[in-house]
Amino acid sequence: MLASKFEWLYRDLGGCIAVRARLSVRGHVPGRHWHMHTWYLGILIGLQKESIMSQFFSGALPFLAIGALVLCVWLFMLAGSRVVAEVPQQQKNEYHDDPPRYWVLLGWLGHAMAFWVTPLISSTTRRRLQEQLRKAGLEFSLTVEQFVAGQVLGALIALLILVVLMLPHGLPSLLWCTVAMAVGGFLPASWLRDLGERRTRQIGKALPFYLDIITLAIEAGSNMTGALQHAVDKGPSGPMCEELRRVLRDIRAGRTRAESMRALAERLRMPAVSNWVAAILTAEKQGASLGPILRAQADQRRNERFMQAEAMALKAPVKMLFPLMTCIFPCTFIIVFFPIVVRIMNEGLF
Repeated sequence: MLASKFEWLYRDLGGCIAVRARLSVRGHVPGRHWHMHTWYLGILIGLQKESIMSQFFSGALPFLAIGALVLCVWLFMLAGSRVVAEVPQQQKNEYHDDPPRYWVLLGWLGHAMAFWVTPLISSTTRRRLQEQLRKAGLEFSLTVEQFVAGQVLGALIALLILVVLMLPHGLPSLLWCTVAMAVGGFLPASWLRDLGERRTRQIGKALPFYLDIITLAIEAGSNMTGALQHAVDKGPSGPMCEELRRVLRDIRAGRTRAESMRALAERLRMPAVSNWVAAILTAEKQGASLGPILRAQADQRRNERFMQAEAMALKAPVKMLFPLMTCIFPCTFIIVFFPIVVRIMNEGLF
């Protein structure tokens, strides 16, 4: 009977105190052993509560972490979807040439990055990149925004490659990350500059041959437009052929031949092409015969090519001096003096 009255006493210390107060009102005064029992029971109940709470939190902690991770991923996807929704759809312009292969591989990511970096490009950078793209022949293949987006993605890809390679040994330091991003952003700029220089050399090399074809066509009775068309049809493919084809395209679009030729000189900005265009326009303005003028231009351009080749041949020994001193001479000295040093060391002279 007494056990049934005090059965709920084992649940809480506050319940024990309440029971004691109730018994005191009824005239039942607990003894000293009862007080000790209540005190110990309170301590046990408190410890049991702490154990249950710790077990609860330890069991619920993985679920709380998973929930927090899912919430962060959902918020990130929500923010990303809103950012992606702002990117306009990519449109194919019919008058544009085919873009470079690396830009085709970037796909939508390159288009989105070009949209995001547009406000960050200054007017000075835009003019400089437009000039480099025109010199490289990519004026109708890439825009300034697309090229800058390629630089940014190149830096990010270089950083990702560095992290993947260094991951077994730990995360790379800030210095290595900066170097990797700088290299990744510099490679597209170096590629564009080298492409422009190589294209300029190819045009200078092919110009005398095209002048000979145009001269033969003019002397055969063709006009200047027909001579240009004949040079495009019969000449080798390359940057010079593309530029002459563009001149013909401008003429067919309604521009005068003089404007088209001036645009050619403005695009290339080469002294040889500028002199050729100026000679043609002057001869047409004065009504002079184009045949002797074009033949003189072809001979002059060919002589300039020979002089450039001779200058490059004279510079070759100077350019070979550094590789000789850093690579060939040390190897020669090692091969010559290594047996002598080994023999001296074996004889104990050192």
